[in-house]
Amino acid sequence: MPTPFPGMDPYLEGYLWPDVHQSLASQFKHQLSPLLRPRYVVRLAVYFVRDRVPAQELGIVYPDIEIVRPKSQLRESGGDYAVSSTYARGITPPSFVVPMGVTLETRLTSVQVRDSERNELVTSIEIVSPANKREPGLSAYRRKRSKLIRAGVHLLEIDLIRRGERPWQPDAATVAPSPYLALLTRAAQPATEAWPIQLTQALPVLPVPLRTPDADVPLDLQAALSVVYDESDYERTTDYSAPPPPPPLSEQEKDWLAMQLVAVGLRA
Repeated sequence: MPTPFPGMDPYLEGYLWPDVHQSLASQFKHQLSPLLRPRYVVRLAVYFVRDRVPAQELGIVYPDIEIVRPKSQLRESGGDYAVSSTYARGITPPSFVVPMGVTLETRLTSVQVRDSERNELVTSIEIVSPANKREPGLSAYRRKRSKLIRAGVHLLEIDLIRRGERPWQPDAATVAPSPYLALLTRAAQPATEAWPIQLTQALPVLPVPLRTPDADVPLDLQAALSVVYDESDYERTTDYSAPPPPPPLSEQEKDWLAMQLVAVGLRA
């Protein structure tokens, strides 16, 4: 089944995201490899980051992690917790409970375009994940992107996750607010190219820069996502009757989303 939306599917931002991320990287390689031969090759680079997952996100991105909650009451006798009759007063309940997150090792993949003769890194395509948009991964990603830019590598960054803090802050006066965003920082260039992407828009075709005098080659984000969605049967395990993962949509976005799902028969 094709994706029910013209662009990004916000339901993919939850527990399916790790699979989406890896599959998109593979599709990027599949698209770009024929366009880059023989001077360049495409490689998938796997790296690991420490991700401090907030408690409220455990069921969103990591549904297999159980949240253990304390018992609501202590029993006077029997059971796991027995209270001695020596004490007449009950236990004072806490004023508030601070939810604790879980620190995990998260596997991420970036797409690298390399010079086939010298194996030198020319362009890095980074698919931003939730782990890159919160600490400690946020600072680690900022260090990584600074290192790539200083090394004279073209950097194409694709953010298809609405929650979290973006690792870069483009000039608010020139970049329209948008739930999704792609940025291109070309080697030795003082400016960054930006593609704000709205929920209602198709994903853009982005340029992948190479070495002079070679021209940019196209990367079709929408085509890649459509292939991934169709091959992965995401609609079979996605509850489209429920709201998408946070952050919550605006009322206008909710109405638009409902219309899309009704049109393809995924919502009554």
